[in-house]
Amino acid sequence: MKKNQVVICLIFCVLCIFSPFQLAAQTQTKKHLSLKLNADSVIHQMKGGIGASWHTLIHEMPFDNTKYDFPASLVSPRGSAFAGNPPLADTAAWKQLYKYANWLGLNFVRVEMAQHMYEPKRNVFDWNNDEMQTLYRILDWCEANHADVFLQQMWGQVEWNSFNGVHPLVSSPKSVDDFANGIATMLKYLTLTKKYKCIKYFCMVNEPPGGTWGYWWSAGSYEGPTITDAWEALNKAFKRENISIPISGPDWTDLPPCNPEKMKFDKYLSAFDIHSYHGIYSRKDGSKIINDWVKYAASKSKPFFVSEIGNMNLGWGRDNPAPKSFKASLSNASDIVLGMNLGVDGFNRWSFTNRGNLDGQWQLVKTYDIPSKTYLNNVQPEKEAYYGYGMITRFMGKYVSILSTKSDQKLDGVIFTSYKNRDGNITILVVNNTKESVILDIAVENANKKQTFYLYQVTENILKTVDFKLNPVTKYKKSNIFNSVEILPESITVLTTNGLRHENCGVIE
Repeated sequence: MKKNQVVICLIFCVLCIFSPFQLAAQTQTKKHLSLKLNADSVIHQMKGGIGASWHTLIHEMPFDNTKYDFPASLVSPRGSAFAGNPPLADTAAWKQLYKYANWLGLNFVRVEMAQHMYEPKRNVFDWNNDEMQTLYRILDWCEANHADVFLQQMWGQVEWNSFNGVHPLVSSPKSVDDFANGIATMLKYLTLTKKYKCIKYFCMVNEPPGGTWGYWWSAGSYEGPTITDAWEALNKAFKRENISIPISGPDWTDLPPCNPEKMKFDKYLSAFDIHSYHGIYSRKDGSKIINDWVKYAASKSKPFFVSEIGNMNLGWGRDNPAPKSFKASLSNASDIVLGMNLGVDGFNRWSFTNRGNLDGQWQLVKTYDIPSKTYLNNVQPEKEAYYGYGMITRFMGKYVSILSTKSDQKLDGVIFTSYKNRDGNITILVVNNTKESVILDIAVENANKKQTFYLYQVTENILKTVDFKLNPVTKYKKSNIFNSVEILPESITVLTTNGLRHENCGVIE
């Protein structure tokens, strides 16, 4: 044997001898985390749930900015708060849309509308146009499936109550009394005539000034009413008409600090809500801001919601695909887990349906073909967004109890929570934002030992498999201790007693 061959053989032998030890060493270097949760120790009960924004507005509208001294934004002035639903005549596509909402188990739905839909002229109401019919379609699903509705009026956009020279989309109302009376008439129609019981909260305006950005309240060169004036008028109208739906606000964006000095109007609100579009969990001050809002709301004995959630840091605008990516799902999951632990009462993702070519592809389900600019006959899930969000919504009913969950250490990028549904089912939700696996040991105190736990897990690569179905990957019979559960890199993991198969609907109640 030649000398170089001998050397090669020796190297090979050394590798054979030491490779098992190297593998063991690699295994040992995996990060470990131990969790202990108590099924009887509740730290907070949510007053809402988790869902998504569902638009009722349909039409493209000419904005004629040259007519106004104070115009609307030149680029996507209504964002993507319109279009996205199948045409009303396509009942088959609507049935598919209902099926996907059921599968997700959306139980806290932010339903969006505008005043021009129902009151195009002062005291002239239209209950039968196609946008109102779209509203009924959505509310019918919510009513039939016991989903709670956070009804959102996005803006007025009515010439009859706008200031001269100010575009109706951005104008504050000339008369807050007319503004409030119109809303009261609309809500009486929905609750008394249409008999919808699912409307649990109402917000009168989307993203007004007061947060980090806002454009809706503009009186141009006139001295117009304040937003406090409008909330006061709305309260008076609700009391006069015996409307008991709680009013929520301020609906500011983007993750604005909780500043009581700016909220002299809070006596007119029965709930607080804000928006977040730059990642609560990934922001250095995210936890503090949410915690401040939760504490302030609790001091007033009012619920607190994050009524729009997303992460524009990943990319957005036009037909940017980032909002429907798995990275966006990881961000959504991390934000929601953080918020649940801090005491947030409900979340809405932007958005359930979306055309995808207005300010980014935010849709959970695909209803629209961007290249051909046509609506699809066959609605399909956007896999990374839909299944990623489904890991959060699917196992969680309304009004869950957040459980005390403690760990032996903190691992950056790994975040977790646990909750109990009202039927007693327990779920642990873990998000791993890191590029390494984590080995997890879980102990559940005071759990029913006869319950079976099921493990579900998704990553970007798993969701890209052609035949993917969200079924349990592991089943643990009659146990409350789970050792060496591998939490894959950049994954969302659920361990739950709610053993749903892919073909089952998600939990709403």
